[in-house]
Amino acid sequence: KGAHQRVEYEYIRHGTTTLIAANNVENGQVINYRMGDTRDETDYADFIKCTVHALPEMDQVIILSDQLNTHMSESLVRWIAECEGYDEGLGTKGREGILKNMVTRRRFLEKEEHRIRFVFTPKHCSWLNPIENWFAKLQRHVISNGNFSSVEELQIKIEAYVAFYNECLAKPLKWKFKGFDKDREPLI
Repeated sequence: KGAHQRVEYEYIRHGTTTLIAANNVENGQVINYRMGDTRDETDYADFIKCTVHALPEMDQVIILSDQLNTHMSESLVRWIAECEGYDEGLGTKGREGILKNMVTRRRFLEKEEHRIRFVFTPKHCSWLNPIENWFAKLQRHVISNGNFSSVEELQIKIEAYVAFYNECLAKPLKWKFKGFDKDREPLI
């Protein structure tokens, strides 16, 4: 009592899980999440598809994301192109066109005229992303001092926290980041 909290260094790791989540800035609630063994290009693209389909029909859906390579993947660009009715050639990954590299894919995903538009936070600015702040709360409230005997138990605790957070802690978020200007400078 009165001393710093100590953590046992000889812990047993029972496995890991990944978590992909999205929240709504209008009310702060987690609107979709996905847990699993991986978080690759396909996992993220499927997550975005489910999230967009779960939303009511809106004139524009803006997805705020960091600059992780899976967030600018070929499969995501292909799906957005299909949703937008984009019938011009996308090119070839690594060679030409929109699919050439992450820069060209990112520019396509950021187009303001798209109904489903991505806004990417600047590098090293995860604090601008509301879901990253929610992940920090999950870490503090559930994971840091948690002791889980299995991956399933960890996932159950995360699901319970999502329900608790949405019911008791969620509140509208004052989000001011608007994206980048044409010279790649942040607009805040």
